[in-house]
Amino acid sequence: MVSIYISIYHLFKKIQMLDDATGELDLRSPPGNHFVKLSGSLKDRYSIRVNKQWRLIFSWNNAAGKAGNVYLDNHDYKG
Repeated sequence: MVSIYISIYHLFKKIQMLDDATGELDLRSPPGNHFVKLSGSLKDRYSIRVNKQWRLIFSWNNAAGKAGNVYLDNHDYKG
């Protein structure tokens, strides 16, 4: 049960980080974010790592300095 609360805490911190960011550079630090510009069917979207299993996927509006269309994705390394 404790691990669930820790995961919710990490998710909250990452969402707060997205909300506070004014530019892409704000999301590159800390390196543990694993900030990535996505490609393929998710081009024009970005991701940051919540933990080993979960990523926040979002679009970024440079003019507004805001993230949008944010969703939590179950990251699966298997192809």
